[in-house]
Amino acid sequence: MIAFLGTGLLGSNFTKALIKKGETVHVWNRTVSKARALEADGAMAFENAGDAVKGASRVHLTLKDDAAVNEVLEKASLGFDPGVIIIDHTTTSAGGAAERTELWKKRGYTYLHAPVFMGPANALEGTGTILVSGDQDVINLVEPALAKMTGKVLNFGTEINKAAGIKLIGNLFLMSLTAGLADTLTLAKTLNISIDEVSQLFSTWNPAAMLPVRLKKMTSKTFDQPSWELNMARKDAGLMMQEAKQGGVPLAVIPAIATEMDRWIARGHGNDDWTVLAKDAVE
Repeated sequence: MIAFLGTGLLGSNFTKALIKKGETVHVWNRTVSKARALEADGAMAFENAGDAVKGASRVHLTLKDDAAVNEVLEKASLGFDPGVIIIDHTTTSAGGAAERTELWKKRGYTYLHAPVFMGPANALEGTGTILVSGDQDVINLVEPALAKMTGKVLNFGTEINKAAGIKLIGNLFLMSLTAGLADTLTLAKTLNISIDEVSQLFSTWNPAAMLPVRLKKMTSKTFDQPSWELNMARKDAGLMMQEAKQGGVPLAVIPAIATEMDRWIARGHGNDDWTVLAKDAVE
């Protein structure tokens, strides 16, 4: 039997998928009605986390943050069976993941932090990516089950909190991308460019294809071999902000980038490639 603690959008679809695969699943959620709703799919809901985990060989968590994980695990531990494996899919701090791994090991249980890159639809379909790191014997034991849940398991080695760090890095990039798109749409609206026209641009010109090349450029430290000088990029950022200001709708992300560009120009890097913004990070 498997227990799932936290049945929001991700946890509930994980639960439904497991039940469809023939698993018996106990569920608990702070808002009891969300757990009860899964009884229609075949889950058994509990009002108490300790009761939900009794008899479980694996306890999965999809909660909000470090504090929630610590609180719920403490309450659930009253019902843990010997040898239970705790698999935490919550996005947490790297330090918190390391502390919990050691804490629960001392208390006689196995804790594995296994954050995911996937949405609710992926959880239901069994697609997506799960990140793991730490004790390789534990990972080898649970990897087949995790692969069935997510489709792909990425193992980042023996450092117990490496997966937590990778998850935060990935989310940072997604946030930056989304915020950049928001600025893009804001500028498009100001310039009377339709969303369809923006979509037409990106359907032909795919910036995502540039990511490996851009990453290589930023880490090669060849900033003195520019393909787009920082001074020119800063000029363009100024034009973007000017157009948005004239339209009465200020941009959110580009001004911060422009400030960083100004800092590097002041340091004498105006004629370098604009990826010099990453210089401190890669040296």
